[in-house]
Amino acid sequence: EDEKRMTAYHEAGHALVRFHMKASDPIHKATIIPRGGALGMVVSMPERDNYSYHRDKMYADLASVMGGRVAEELIFGYDKVSSGASSDIQQATKLARAMVLKWGMSDKLGPLLYEDSQENFLGYSQSQSLSMSNETAKLVDSEIRALVDGGYNEATRLLKKYKKQLATLAEGLLEFETLTGDEIAALLTSGTRPDRSEGDKGQPKPLSAGGSSIPKTRKPKGIGGPASAGA
Repeated sequence: EDEKRMTAYHEAGHALVRFHMKASDPIHKATIIPRGGALGMVVSMPERDNYSYHRDKMYADLASVMGGRVAEELIFGYDKVSSGASSDIQQATKLARAMVLKWGMSDKLGPLLYEDSQENFLGYSQSQSLSMSNETAKLVDSEIRALVDGGYNEATRLLKKYKKQLATLAEGLLEFETLTGDEIAALLTSGTRPDRSEGDKGQPKPLSAGGSSIPKTRKPKGIGGPASAGA
């Protein structure tokens, strides 16, 4: 039960930050039903195919990725933060690194390429850092850290501001285990509880129209919650 409660707050943290970040993709569903190595997951569904990734969307993703760890710390305390956010930390670091080294999203380093991706004869892509001075390397590390910290701080701000909604969403996940995007929106905006009278527990419903008009990422993706070692 303790593990399940931790998972519920972790996934609620991801979902709540996504819900309040305008540039985020609409939430498709959140679940605390274990799948693979993950104990839970929040899945977003882009509204259409897109071929570019915008700066505000990157910032929103950094914040939502860190939302699970922040929720654990806010609710259970600093000493109870779990290793379940390992995949989240990996995802945030990789995104921030790409922003700095490949996409020119660092104001201090400018629009320069510091890491190149090449495909080998097997078709796998490999990244290779271009030569840089020690001073530049330190600045790269500093900028990556600043981006991840910025996402963490934004997640903290939102989850503290909407702490009651965090509890509401976590309790909803504990009760129903899976909530669709529409059910999450109804629960957070009007307090409407999911209607499972037709026996559709855990079955996602179609998403309603709406969301940001800013182009989104290409594929559905999920943020993993607390997972077993190595996930």
